[in-house]
Amino acid sequence: MRHLNRWIYAIVCVVVMLFAGLCYAWSVMAKSISATYPEWTEAQLSLTFTLVIGCISVSAIVVGILNKRVSPRVFIIISASFLLAGFLIAASVGSSPFLLYLGFGVIGGLGSGFAYATVMGLMSAWFPDRQGLISGILLMAFAFGAFIVGKVFAAVAPPGDEMWRMMFRLFGIVICVLFVICSFFFVKPDADFAPPVSKRKKQVREPASEIPIGQMAKKPVFWMYYIWAVLLASAGLILLSQGSGIALQVGSQITPGTVATVVGLISVLNGAGRVVFGAIFDKKGFRMTLTLSMIIFFIACLCLVLALKSGTFAFVVLGFSIGGFAYGAVTPTNSAFVSDFYGRKNYAMNFSLINTTMLVASFASTIAGRLYDVSGSYLNCIFLMIGVITAGAVVSAGIRRPK
Repeated sequence: MRHLNRWIYAIVCVVVMLFAGLCYAWSVMAKSISATYPEWTEAQLSLTFTLVIGCISVSAIVVGILNKRVSPRVFIIISASFLLAGFLIAASVGSSPFLLYLGFGVIGGLGSGFAYATVMGLMSAWFPDRQGLISGILLMAFAFGAFIVGKVFAAVAPPGDEMWRMMFRLFGIVICVLFVICSFFFVKPDADFAPPVSKRKKQVREPASEIPIGQMAKKPVFWMYYIWAVLLASAGLILLSQGSGIALQVGSQITPGTVATVVGLISVLNGAGRVVFGAIFDKKGFRMTLTLSMIIFFIACLCLVLALKSGTFAFVVLGFSIGGFAYGAVTPTNSAFVSDFYGRKNYAMNFSLINTTMLVASFASTIAGRLYDVSGSYLNCIFLMIGVITAGAVVSAGIRRPK
């Protein structure tokens, strides 16, 4: 069967990831919703984001299990339907946050996860020679979606304005239509597909092993990496979910538009970090990638502690930028790790297991929200970030590539 150039499929997948990643704009959206319902606590609102991240992991498992039997086109159409339904339900929330949890958290999270896992699995098949780079590009788009949506949302539906309901409905309709159109480009490569080989490019490095999920799950190294990914993802999700609150605690007079821009830096730099760390993984391997990400994360935490202690907003901007960049290492490394350590034949199913790290890490945002409710300061949230990154540094010492 004759296919289009693989980069055309990649461009379509980038478009899908831009809109699938809007759930990461939650901290900006939450401020508008909390202004409508001031009686809801930070922990109650943070639970929505926890559900989103958890359901993304659940739907990734479903995609992994059914990958060989269900067309990627079908999964994208399912994603479109779920996101439409989720946003329409969330827009109808009343005095209880239940419909917000159900619509945005569960149904929207599942829809986002179907798109995320389908795109990652499909592009892994099309780009076996550039696993880290293509993962970084796609995940950059996933992160940039949050920045774009956050800016639009803050401009149209600032806190105190119930226009957020209309925006939810609009997002659902636009995404549904766009995903259905893009679904026609979701095709798998032929079984004998091989990437073009450049004279200047070295041959594709063979995976360390080629094993299914059952054998992979028996490897201690896999679980060492799994724990590392949970810990670093937890730090990133704390930053994402509490970003608006941290910015407002330091700069209480800052306008909603400025807050959205500054919080959006987390997503923008997160996107850039995904490309950079994906390329580092391809060229320098996993050890350099893990070590650099943790060092940079520590620097980000130091900046945020200084911001909260001194009230200097410039440190918030710096901390968000550096922290977002460091967090960018986690997701492309997950993808490249599975492919490099355990092979490409079983990638979809193996990736679904590593993706559950986000399910575990998602509770960090709720814990951080609870810490703020108890203390009234986001400083404890930053200390929690420092703690999980330190634990990650200890765990990473035990990760070794199979020989």
